[in-house]
Amino acid sequence: MARALQIQKPAVRTRSQELAELEDARLAAEFLAGEARAFTVLADRYHARLLNFIYRMIGDRDRAEDLVQETFVRVYRHLHRYDQNRKFSTWAYTIAGNLAKNELRNRSRNPMVLFQTIKKNWEADHRPLEWEDNRYRPDDLYRKRDLREKVEVAVAQLPEHHRVVFVLRELEGKTYEEISDITGVNLGTVKSRLNRARNAFAELIAPHIE
Repeated sequence: MARALQIQKPAVRTRSQELAELEDARLAAEFLAGEARAFTVLADRYHARLLNFIYRMIGDRDRAEDLVQETFVRVYRHLHRYDQNRKFSTWAYTIAGNLAKNELRNRSRNPMVLFQTIKKNWEADHRPLEWEDNRYRPDDLYRKRDLREKVEVAVAQLPEHHRVVFVLRELEGKTYEEISDITGVNLGTVKSRLNRARNAFAELIAPHIE
């Protein structure tokens, strides 16, 4: 007797899975249309990136977490103003960057608050500059970690307007155009500031490199 053909039913995809596959602009549109879960997907997608960005700017992990939450509060409140012809990431980084700069300005106004040197580890997520590699021997990894700490300190010493372009370009891998959109300055100024930031960074880090 011939065996009956078994018809496989297509796997049922959940709404969350469908949303996770959408591009940022589409998620924003879905949220504005009443799909609350779309905002959760956006927040999950960008939380780690924005946390790392703010942390590299202000050097305080706990405060960076607070500012990330504030970033998403502002995104939530003003998502209806988001221009879907622009990259969502650029808009979100702009909000986060402004909050980080305000934090640094508030610190500078208080003589009792000193700028905190960055001493904690940077996350590797979405960062062109990688520090760890299993192929290295333990002593090589030690030297890389030691260099990383010196890099963190050097970056923290850059002036605010130089630090932001340096972090966005060298550590976040943003294009010049994206940096221009995020910081609100023209391309020429971005390139000029980045060049000066690189030169200043090189001078700060040079004594620590054999």
